[in-house]
Formats: sequence, C-alpha cells, structure tokens
Amino acid sequence: MIAEMQLSSLSNPLASQEQLSSSTSQLDGIPLDLENSVRYAGAQLTQAAGILLRLPQEIITQAIITFSRFYVGPEGGSFRLHAVKDVSAASLYLTAKISFLPQSPRSVLNVYAYLLSMRTPGLEPCLPDAGTTKAEPEIYYLSEGSYQSNRSTLLTIESLILRALSFTTHVSIPHHLALTYLQTLGVLPSVSTPKSSALAKRTFAHLNAAILSPQLLYLTHHPPALAVAAIYLAARETGTKLVDREWWEVFDVEREELGFLVVGLGSMQGWAEREKVRWANKRCPLTLEEVETELQQIDGEVPRQTGERVEQSC
Repeated sequence: MIAEMQLSSLSNPLASQEQLSSSTSQLDGIPLDLENSVRYAGAQLTQAAGILLRLPQEIITQAIITFSRFYVGPEGGSFRLHAVKDVSAASLYLTAKISFLPQSPRSVLNVYAYLLSMRTPGLEPCLPDAGTTKAEPEIYYLSEGSYQSNRSTLLTIESLILRALSFTTHVSIPHHLALTYLQTLGVLPSVSTPKSSALAKRTFAHLNAAILSPQLLYLTHHPPALAVAAIYLAARETGTKLVDREWWEVFDVEREELGFLVVGLGSMQGWAEREKVRWANKRCPLTLEEVETELQQIDGEVPRQTGERVEQSC
C-alpha cells in the first residue's frame, strides 16, 4: 500500500491506444486539425482564467489536463455537444474545489464572461499591454438570471466530467520532479547562477508548453519522462553539460521515449505560431454555435463521413 501511495505522485492515468485513435468529436464530423485547434484554444482559455483568478500554475495545469481528458476517446465529450467554454470553466472550478484555493461559481463565471467578451480570449487579456482590446463592462456583466443559468450549466458539466473520468481526479505534474532531477544531476546549486537559472526557466517553459501540445503529452507519458525530456532539451538549448552517461535511465526513462518527447516539446513553438497565424483574423470556436459556423465554412473542403453521429445539444 505504501509503495502504491508513493508511486501515485509519479504517475497519472494515461490514455489508451483506442482513446487516442479516435474521439467523439471526430465521430461527430469535426476534422482532426480543427479538433486540435479548439482543444488548444480551450487550454489557453483555462490558463487565462486561472491567471485572472490568481490560482497557482499547479492548479491551472491540473485543470487543463482534466479538460483534455474529458474530450479524449470515443466515449469522451464532443466539441459539438459540450462547449469548450463550459468544459473549461467546469474543469477549473472542479480542480480548484478540491485544492487549497477553492473558487466560488460566481468568481469563475465572472472571469469567463470577461474573457469571452474579448475577440481573442486567450492569454492576451492578462498581459499589461492589452488595454487597447478591453471590452466595455456592460458586455461582460452577468445579470442574476444569466448567472443562475450559467451556474446550472457549470454544475451540470462538472458532473459530466466526473462521470467521464470515473471520478478519477488525480493529476500529478512533473514540475517538482524536474527540480529534484536538476539537483540530483548537480546542475542546480543551492546558490543560483545565471546559467542554472536559465536552465531551470527553460525546463519549466517546456513543461508548461507541453500542456498545450496537440500530441497530448501529459495524457500519454508519466511525469518522470516529461521532466527528463524537458531537462534534456533545456540543457541542449542553454549549453549546459550534463553527465556523460545515459543519465535518463536512472529516472526510469527509455531512450526511445525520451527521443519522442524531445521532438514533441521542440515542435510546440512552431505549431503555436502556425495556430496564431491561422486564427489571426477570427476567433477559434469556443461555443457550440461557433463550432457549427466553422464546420459550415469548411464543409466543402472536408466532406462529412457517411453515417456519422451528429446530435443536438440540450
């Protein structure tokens, strides 16, 4: 039992091959590239909401992983049935509820109302120089009737998430492991140096970027492997020399898995830049109506599959 408890902080429930091969969204006629874009936008929305709620990155990361888990597999949620904005809000609300910083439904809904009033409700509204795009307060004001309706939706989606995840809300993140591994490798001294500081920052940057990866790295690999890959890539970028031997094997990470993760982490910047260009002139769909509009626009380019399952939201 003690061994199982110790391992729980080093592992997460991973998605199966069947879950990764298909999804409810794809069965409902959403192309893979659009599915990846919508998931990416939802993760960014969750990140921005967490920042405005002044939640620590640990809770925000756990919420994004919960958000991603909900849409995985043919038995998961669908972007045509469960709006991204609603699942994002419910994931953040649920994760904060079981943490040391619970948030009230009104606080969560007020933040999402504000973010969704923006043309691009990602991280930009959280930046100091984003004042030129601020919306008028009347646009994101929640009346009592709207609040009660949104609160009911929030609690309903929360229950759907719990049911889809079989009430498994455990999420272990690799950030603390990365710090421990850096100290073990002797590249993070007790007195910080410019080089060690740069190495730690790049390591954390890669771990945070991996949360947004279309390859769902947090759903396919355990925290130790993610930590090792982030350290390996950060050391290569900062010119930090690590031990000559295959040190990653000490942390129970195989060379093949390390290589895959390094490529995945290294490709995130280019993919994020392409997404920014793709959605430069319009907002990525975050509501059911926006998803349907986008599908209608690309319907001529991506034909619907015969016998696909398309349902209407209640």
